[in-house]
Amino acid sequence: MTRKKLSRTDIAGLQADLDAVRDSVMSTLGDKDVAHIRKMIRRARGSAIAGRTMLGLGFDPVTFVVGVAALAHAKIVENMEVGHNVMHGQYDWTNDPSLNSLRYEWDNVCDAGMWRHFHNYEHHTYTNILGKDRDFGYTILRLSDEQKWHPFFLLQPVWNAILALAFEWGVGGHDVQAERFLKGEMSFRQLAERSKPFHRKIRKQLVKDYVLFPLLTFWNAPRVLLGNLLANLIRNLWSYAIIFCGHFPDGTQVFSEEETRDETRGDWYYRQICGSANIEGGRAFHILTGHLSHQIEHHLFPDMPAHRYAEIAPQVQAICAKYGIRYNTANFWRQYGTVLGKVFRHALPSRRANAALAQA
Repeated sequence: MTRKKLSRTDIAGLQADLDAVRDSVMSTLGDKDVAHIRKMIRRARGSAIAGRTMLGLGFDPVTFVVGVAALAHAKIVENMEVGHNVMHGQYDWTNDPSLNSLRYEWDNVCDAGMWRHFHNYEHHTYTNILGKDRDFGYTILRLSDEQKWHPFFLLQPVWNAILALAFEWGVGGHDVQAERFLKGEMSFRQLAERSKPFHRKIRKQLVKDYVLFPLLTFWNAPRVLLGNLLANLIRNLWSYAIIFCGHFPDGTQVFSEEETRDETRGDWYYRQICGSANIEGGRAFHILTGHLSHQIEHHLFPDMPAHRYAEIAPQVQAICAKYGIRYNTANFWRQYGTVLGKVFRHALPSRRANAALAQA
């Protein structure tokens, strides 16, 4: 898909219009925003308590299934609506230590400090710039013709499935940058040093979910261990699907370092829109996605409380229409279907599949 070339006047206008949207929200932050995030924290904690209680004290299949569902729900809400958004600094303005982006540690194997570096800094600064944004394909997937093909990518449908099942592990190890070690760009000592926070977090999570909570239930330990494993698996699959639907559907575009060399804030806004996609749904769905179903708005305003994205989405869409920029939005199955299409098409070195699809 050819990207529309905006004039410098249009870029300046886009910047002014989106700055105005941002200012209209950030100037009104207050009690309702704090009430929302605290409600989400209570929701996650309550669901976790209910799930762990049913897993630990129940014996029948019904309490097992409901317990797994409740615990998975808790982990999804905590990771996506609470952890992700708090660690973006969306609530630093409250001066509440429990909502401080530099203090929060979430319930998965990814160390918060490592995540803030590769996600908050690298990804949100260099969104979809090949060679700079290591989140584009997570270094193991080829999702664009502009990426150099290697025989390794022939198996990327397999790599994609493994990443989906073990998503927290893929994200957790992302900032270790093991690929640099494999290329000879990093020594083993450097690799070991970079890995230390990840290893500490792994130990903490494994002990909590697979040692401590199972042992607390004595005879029910196998049931609790399996329940925790399934809850983590459900959270992994959901997080993977939502994040991939926001970043890699058809229509999302990549950029080169050269064309982004002298970016203004307006250029940066334009890149965020072109490199992102939304997923349509209702309020409950948006909460379960951490409001990453509004990935366009999130990439534009990553430090804005995410529950405000639905409020500003019509304004952002109208601004896109004003400048002739595609506002990429569709339902979950449409977006995820095109993601899978990319995974399979770009596993091959030929562009024929892409050309055929474009003509269809």
